[in-house]
Amino acid sequence: MSTHPSTSTPVRALSMQQQLNALHQISVVLSRSLDLEQTLAAMLQSLHEQAQMQHGLVSLFDHNRSALFIQAMHGVDPEVIKDVKSVRYRMGEGILGTVMHQGHSLVIPKVADDPRFLDRLNVFEYGLPFICVPIPGVDSSPIGVLAAQPLSPDEESLPARTRFMEMLANLIAQTVRLVGQAHRESEALRSERDSLRRKVRHQYGFDNMVGQTPSMRQIFDSIRQVAKWDTTVLVRGESGTGKELIANAIHYNSPRASGPFVKLNCAALPDTLLESELFGHEKGAFTGAVKLRKGRFELADGGTLFLDEIGEVSASFQAKLLRILQEGEMERVGGSETISVDVRIVAATNRNLEEEVRKGSFREDLYYRLNVMPIQLPALRERLEDIPDLARFLLQKLSQKQGRELKISDGAIRMLVGHSWPGNVRELENCLERAAIMSETGLIDRDVVLFNNQEHQKPGLLPSALPILPEGEESDLDERQRLIAALEKCGWVQAKAARMLGMTPRQIAYRIQIMNINMRRI
Repeated sequence: MSTHPSTSTPVRALSMQQQLNALHQISVVLSRSLDLEQTLAAMLQSLHEQAQMQHGLVSLFDHNRSALFIQAMHGVDPEVIKDVKSVRYRMGEGILGTVMHQGHSLVIPKVADDPRFLDRLNVFEYGLPFICVPIPGVDSSPIGVLAAQPLSPDEESLPARTRFMEMLANLIAQTVRLVGQAHRESEALRSERDSLRRKVRHQYGFDNMVGQTPSMRQIFDSIRQVAKWDTTVLVRGESGTGKELIANAIHYNSPRASGPFVKLNCAALPDTLLESELFGHEKGAFTGAVKLRKGRFELADGGTLFLDEIGEVSASFQAKLLRILQEGEMERVGGSETISVDVRIVAATNRNLEEEVRKGSFREDLYYRLNVMPIQLPALRERLEDIPDLARFLLQKLSQKQGRELKISDGAIRMLVGHSWPGNVRELENCLERAAIMSETGLIDRDVVLFNNQEHQKPGLLPSALPILPEGEESDLDERQRLIAALEKCGWVQAKAARMLGMTPRQIAYRIQIMNINMRRI
């Protein structure tokens, strides 16, 4: 602390042009960064160099702690600044607290003459003036204060310097608001991102994977194990069995869950477009390539790339794909720069790749590169026991989508179990959505279940010659009686009874089995 006036050469008052130049330079500094502390520190340095004001500080009011805290200060050793930032001023306390409380500027011609000056910072010249101005908020209340000492003790220049400091305080106020807004928006985006990630992870978590059959439990165990590692996975199964769902589950339960999950249907594009989609292209690589574009491999860097319908890739393109799978390197279309990527591959196909290899339409080396960890999904007809749980799970999703409660009757469940489901789970989902649309009450009953096949447009409905039960009285015993009546009418010929009931022979046979009907021989 200095107790004597500065002995340096006197500094003349700033001209109007000098003040304008200083304001311009400081405004440029304030617009450079969204790092508030760094920006304010650079501003205070410019204040010293351009406007001849030393020991500048910005103190902002913390509403949670009801006190002013030093946000930035110039001309103090970095180690000292750490201690300075712990200093606080309450409303009305000291010069800073007084300006914050009163909301208007305060000028001290000589620090040593004002008892309100507390000097908790121990850096100011006692023989020099001290100027402290409020930093205005959106309302009449200040959000903080700006303070500094002129290098010259000239009292005549104090009014002009005070006005200069007030203009600077307005610029600081705008910067603080913009930085605060940017931080709030960034935090909102970050919160939304984290919320979406949690939602997606929950959506593709193991708790949302339905299946109690031994084959499905084995698949879930395999997913849990393979998700831990970066091993390439080949998901196999018929269309509609949920291959993309499995790929999502692998990604969002892996260490790469925070990285991107990028997917591409290889069957949807010809080779020329497929190469550009996967590897990207340089500007001018071909007609229409007006700018550089990153491919799916680059976009998936650090995450997972899901290649659906990999069996549809042509033999000529397979060689290009093999290189990046082996080396992790590629070039964009029209480019010469080798780009390295860190991508976990999950591929899927409904083709018999072993047969394709034997025919020569699929490269053997690519097959072995992809088939590191195979996961075979069973068709829905191979796990009919899971249909009740699947139906209820899918109806929960539909309930949220339609904004009403949906239920399904036991009779409708039995109809679903008796269907062959050539479209697998996707067909089941579509069937339930149709039924939900047709149901006015929200109850999915037999009369609103319509299958894709015309043969099943009115499944389960019996001719008028058969006994019809009142609505809501459809127990197992009731359906059993109806089925026996139809069999008796058709001379116990299952095919005829199936046609009469609007069912397939398979459905009839399944019901005969589960209802323990003793078939008569005529």
